Amino acid sequence: MLWGNTVWEFIQKGGIFMYPILACSIISLAIFLHKIWILRSKRVIPQRFLTELRGLLAQGKMVEAVILSRSNGSSIARIVQSALRSAHKDKAELKEEIEEAGSKEASELESYIEGLGAISNVSTLLGLLGTISGMIKIFRVIADQPIVNPPSLAAGISEALYTTALGLLVAIPSFIAYKYLLGRAAELTLNMEEEAQGLMEQILEKPFKEEKVREVAR
Repeated sequence: MLWGNTVWEFIQKGGIFMYPILACSIISLAIFLHKIWILRSKRVIPQRFLTELRGLLAQGKMVEAVILSRSNGSSIARIVQSALRSAHKDKAELKEEIEEAGSKEASELESYIEGLGAISNVSTLLGLLGTISGMIKIFRVIADQPIVNPPSLAAGISEALYTTALGLLVAIPSFIAYKYLLGRAAELTLNMEEEAQGLMEQILEKPFKEEKVREVAR
């Protein structure tokens, strides 16, 4: 209960700008947790799926490879589905299809991450705005009182300091999370490109029944 009262007092002393900064912190945390869950290797490039897929492709079992890919919800599986639908095309066209699918999956991996960068900037600016608001209150008191009573300056000083502190407390972790997730997404994208390249070569090596594969992959 004491901790709750302390937090509430901290927010009250910081003034109205504390509330949007707190909202930024909640949104930032939600984005971070969501993307950490999304950017897991076993969700993006599951090794068990790749092992089974390579085995099927090595045996020329394209239809089974399509069925396996459709039953897997990973990013690489969706790229494989696109590749198998275009397996009858030449290498240049197949590569283009894979790159297009890969670009789409990369965009999905990076979605919402820019929001963390924006929150980092906005939190800092809100903290600065709170500082300015606090300074205005301080100067107003000085202008109204011929002899300034120090306690009367407390409200302005609290608002100036607390909003700045909270703004930075939200901005710094948000920026670190932004850079980390951006790097993580880039790493996974690069790994997907490498895997897709190898799978493309495997697809091109084996003959298959075009009509049956296209029917299943549809």
